[in-house]
Amino acid sequence: MTQASPTPAKPKRPRPQVMKLTDAAAERITELTKRADSEIVGLRVGIKNGGCAGQSYTVEYAHEIRPTDEVVEDKGVKILVDPKAVLFLLGTEMDYVADKMQAQFVFNNPNQVSACGCGESVQLKPATV
Repeated sequence: MTQASPTPAKPKRPRPQVMKLTDAAAERITELTKRADSEIVGLRVGIKNGGCAGQSYTVEYAHEIRPTDEVVEDKGVKILVDPKAVLFLLGTEMDYVADKMQAQFVFNNPNQVSACGCGESVQLKPATV
């Protein structure tokens, strides 16, 4: 009796990186983690419901990496993406912009459908993969 050889496994397609950072965003995240009162492993990025357009981005200090976090390492810093936000953030570039009136992280997101006039909230669609 001849034993059939196992079918070779298909090579896995490389997993796309959820987000990337500009140099300005990476520099600002590095500054924030150095100045924090307690140890910070990176910034946690997510999406919450609310605002005129329906959703808004969230950015907060991350003191730990949760098992469900999507970890993005870019330019020497870590971004931890909430698993519920991954499909809405695929392909997003996170930037940091400072001018005379304000300084903030800006998300250049190909999944953004619209934004409210004040820029505080957005409408997002899930990425097509």
